[in-house]
Amino acid sequence: MAKATFAAGCFWGVEATFRQLPGVTGTRVGYTGGHFANPTYKDVCSDRTGHAEAVEVDYDPAKLSYEKLLEVFWENHDPTQLNRQGPDYGSQYRSAIFFHTPEQESEARRSKERLEKSGRFKKPIVTQIVPAVTFNAAEDYHQQYLEKRGLATCHIK
Repeated sequence: MAKATFAAGCFWGVEATFRQLPGVTGTRVGYTGGHFANPTYKDVCSDRTGHAEAVEVDYDPAKLSYEKLLEVFWENHDPTQLNRQGPDYGSQYRSAIFFHTPEQESEARRSKERLEKSGRFKKPIVTQIVPAVTFNAAEDYHQQYLEKRGLATCHIK
């Protein structure tokens, strides 16, 4: 088993997208990349903790590659928007890849470089690629939020 962590705006839609992939064995939404111990949703929404809303993905590398996870990450948000996605704004909604291994870092950087060279986006890609740090799981009501409410997505591309 392996772990990947991504931030791409509101974590509800991001989690729902990754949960659909064959080979994903679990997901958790939460907060990472900040400087405030044990943040709550209210803390993170203040935009003062430095945390991003993120999704931690557990997956089976024999069934799903990290490269495929990166493809899904890039396809499901706008990596050119700094500290926002759609109507949500603030540093907690930034685009970021939190790598867990040197191999993930290399793959993430290569993937970003390929996307930049592809010309798909007219504006620069602002996605951060940074080491994974403490992941604080969000409150229970945020876990599988859309699934619990029978919603397919809230994701805005």
